[in-house]
Amino acid sequence: MTDTQQTEPSEHSTKGAYVTSGAEFTRDTQYIETRITRDGADGFPVEAGRYRLVAARACPWANRAIIVRRLLGLEDAISLGTPGPTHDSRSWTFDLDPDGRDPVLGIERLQEAFFKRDPHYSRGITVPAIVDTTTGAVVTNNFPQITLDFSGEWQEFHRDGAPDLYPEHLREEIDTVNRRVFTEVNNGVYRCGFAGSQDAYDAAYDRLFTALDWLEERLAGQRFLVGDTITEADVRLFTTLVRFDPVYHGHFKCNRNKLTEMPALWAYARDLFQTPGFGDTIDFEQIKQHYYIVHEDINPTGIVPKGPDLAGWTTAHGREALGGRPFGDGTPPAAA
Repeated sequence: MTDTQQTEPSEHSTKGAYVTSGAEFTRDTQYIETRITRDGADGFPVEAGRYRLVAARACPWANRAIIVRRLLGLEDAISLGTPGPTHDSRSWTFDLDPDGRDPVLGIERLQEAFFKRDPHYSRGITVPAIVDTTTGAVVTNNFPQITLDFSGEWQEFHRDGAPDLYPEHLREEIDTVNRRVFTEVNNGVYRCGFAGSQDAYDAAYDRLFTALDWLEERLAGQRFLVGDTITEADVRLFTTLVRFDPVYHGHFKCNRNKLTEMPALWAYARDLFQTPGFGDTIDFEQIKQHYYIVHEDINPTGIVPKGPDLAGWTTAHGREALGGRPFGDGTPPAAA
C-alpha cells in the first residue's frame, strides 16, 4: 500500500524512511477514490480488457486484489502487472519484466501512471492500483474498494462457480469484522513496526495481540470469519497472517508469540493457504525481500533472513471438522 512516501513530484518519493521519531505511526488513507462501475458514473465503465491491475506480490494490500481477482475468475477481464518486491527512490519498478518495463503499459515505474493522471500528484505511489490502458493513467488506488467492486461491479465477467465474497445478508457483520481487523491487525503490525517511541510501540503491541486473541477465540469454533464460507473478511485477514512469522514477528517486533503458536489462527491460516486462490498467490521470498530491503530505517543492513522454515504451511490443518463450505454453492478456481 503506502510503500513510497511522496511530498512533491520534483522530489519523488523517499525510500526507507518510515519511522517518525517520538511519534506513533499514522497511515495516510487518502486514495484516488474514482470507481470502475457498471454504470460508469465516475467516467470508467466496467469493460473487459481495458484495465490493468498493478499489484506487487510482496505487498499485503495488493495481495488481496490478486486473490480476489483469482477467486472470481477475472483474469481474462482484468490483466495483471506485477512490480518486483523492492522499489527505487521514485516508486515501484517493473524489474521482473523484460527490459524493466511493464509489457502492457510500457512504463518503468508505477509513478509514471500516477503522474499521467495528475502531473502534480503529491501522495503515496501505492499498490494495488488500477490503470486505464487506453490512457496509461491510474484510475484508482483505493485498495479496500477495489476488491469490493471486483465482487459487486464485475459480476458479468465472473467465472462460472465464482464464490459470493460479499453476500448481502452478511455485509453488516463483514464490515464490522473488517473494521477491527484493519485497525488492530492489518494496520496494527505496522503501528508496531513503525512506532517512533517506546510508548507508541507498547500501545500498538498490546492492541495487536488483544485483537489476535479475539480472533483466536472466534476461530476456535468456526471455520471462517463470517458465516460458513470464505468471504472478503477472510481475504483481508489472510494476507497479514501469511506474513506474520516471516516478517512481522521479527522485523516489526510483533513477538509475543508466533502465528504457529496460536493453534486456531495457525490452522485457519493453513486452511486458507491450501485453498486454491490463496497460497498459490504467495511468494515468500518476494515478501521477505520487500520488507527487509526497503525498510532501511528499521533494517539498515538490508540483510534478508533465511528463515523461518515454511514447510508447515502444507501440513494438515483439520479445519474440515468445523464444517463450512469454502466456496458455498460455487467451485474452486482452476489450478494456477
